Amino acid sequence: MYYSSGNYEAFARPRKPEGVDDKTAWFVGAGLGNMAAAIFMIRDGQMKGDRITILEELKLPGGALDGIKYPKKGFVIRGGREMEDHMECLWDLFRSVPSLEVEGASVLDEFYWLNKDDPNYSLCRVTENRGQDAHTDKKFTLTDKAQKDIVKVILATREEMENKRIDEVFSKDFLESNFWLYWRTMFAFEEWHSALEMKLYLHRFIHHIGGLPDLSALKFTKYNQYESLVLPMYHWLLDQGVTFLFEHEVTDIQFDISEGRKQATRIDWVTRDGEVGGVDLTEDDLCLVTIGSLTENSDNGDHHTPAELKTGPAPAWDLWKKIAAKSPDFGRPEVFCGDIPKSKWESATVTTVDERIPKYIEKIAQRDPFSGKVVTGGIVTARDSAWLLSWTVNRQPHFKAQKPNEIVVWVYGLFVETPGDFVKKPLQECTGEEITQEWLYHLGVPVEEIPELAATGAKTVPIMMPYVTSFFLPRQAGDRPQVVPEGSVNFAFIGQFAETTRDCIFTTEYSVRTAMEATYQLLGVDRGVPEVFNSTYDVRHLLKGTARLRDGETVDIPGPNFVKGRIIDKLDTSQLGTLLTDFGVIPERKDTKARERRDDAIA
Repeated sequence: MYYSSGNYEAFARPRKPEGVDDKTAWFVGAGLGNMAAAIFMIRDGQMKGDRITILEELKLPGGALDGIKYPKKGFVIRGGREMEDHMECLWDLFRSVPSLEVEGASVLDEFYWLNKDDPNYSLCRVTENRGQDAHTDKKFTLTDKAQKDIVKVILATREEMENKRIDEVFSKDFLESNFWLYWRTMFAFEEWHSALEMKLYLHRFIHHIGGLPDLSALKFTKYNQYESLVLPMYHWLLDQGVTFLFEHEVTDIQFDISEGRKQATRIDWVTRDGEVGGVDLTEDDLCLVTIGSLTENSDNGDHHTPAELKTGPAPAWDLWKKIAAKSPDFGRPEVFCGDIPKSKWESATVTTVDERIPKYIEKIAQRDPFSGKVVTGGIVTARDSAWLLSWTVNRQPHFKAQKPNEIVVWVYGLFVETPGDFVKKPLQECTGEEITQEWLYHLGVPVEEIPELAATGAKTVPIMMPYVTSFFLPRQAGDRPQVVPEGSVNFAFIGQFAETTRDCIFTTEYSVRTAMEATYQLLGVDRGVPEVFNSTYDVRHLLKGTARLRDGETVDIPGPNFVKGRIIDKLDTSQLGTLLTDFGVIPERKDTKARERRDDAIA
């Protein structure tokens, strides 16, 4: 396997790998990563679909990419997926998956057209004082010290960031900035999370720094991720003859491990009915395993019942622990699943049942929530919320089964153990109705109207997720196994807890990238895996990001004024001076004026 860049390899079709007709593939888990790997095996590895079996503990595919309606409770979405242009492996996948909405189009085509016609951006990213625009005005408010913190982390080696917390490498100046408020609520980072992952995120999304304050960097699907992404994949795989075995919990995987060689030899499972089964594997039987789970042991409450924090047995984590005990090359799951208080948070899905609540949404979003187009344009954060509450309304209907007068809202809080501002209880102890009350309070609903409106104007399902940010916990090399461990002949690890190159986790792209790398290595597919977008190596993105982080202020060159003048004179009219001026890093001077960059793709 190797990495590629540009469209030469992106458009190429690989030749059929030698020996692929003699192989079968068994997948543990039916989440995005494994479904993507199955598609890559069929499309690029030219394996027949009827030689692929996917085992799944749940009753349906998709893993964390959910979007479910419980008729009595209401609609349920545990989380949303923020996507962007440069998810190279993800879009490589979906260019080949037919849309269920648009005849003759792929999922990528449908997504591309939708976001061209209805681009995403927020008109009110942050509120305070019960629904009032906080007027952060797209400013990052980074002091010189906070800017130096960012530069220091970007320049640091990965090893220097291992096992460190964010609040150990960033100062109070940074943690009090608008930048951190935007960042932590958009990506769900806590101060005690991994400084290494923060570094990877900064590198990975430096080209989107300018779109962070108003979320214009993001793109979204038409419906929830299950209906827009999972179902098209599922239907395509069924059409190819792939077998899905639902309600099959994999309990262990056996390996034959010797010097320089590792082979998976058996998968053991138990069905929902208690029937014990399994399959023996030869070196021609490939085994691809999704290890760990951010949604494991999730619990749904309802409008009158809190969600439960489940800390007991967790099948996905227990499986990885059994696997890891067999070789030090298989990772250290306890690093990620051993501290639930630092990996949990809670979300809630609010379904409004009439037009009383939507009028408050419209006041903040400044868009009609019933228009069918972008509404909030991403999350709105109540920065003075004790729960650090954020909420979003995507294009409606968010579910095809929604009634015309319903709006589906996703709400989440980062501080689940802190009593609320209206509801004097921790988020994790609240019913759906109480969460609705707290949200309405921060929407600016008159206090005397909140109880009645929360009781009769919505149905809300709270969802507690004990491990939702477990992959953000501080880590070091070796805590996550390689996608294809050293010496493996027939198995790979897929998903957020497998180690790949310089990409970052908690993204759909990461799951698909590990799937592509696993497939190409195990089958010997002779085609490049698209490298992680190289914005961190593009001086134009670095310059643009530098100017943006400084809220548009030019760089102050140290020293006496006559020295500054000479330095700028030397830069004036040069290629470097033109570049620095174009991106606002140094001021315009003499003949060097900022120009529209019509000759490249970076505006």
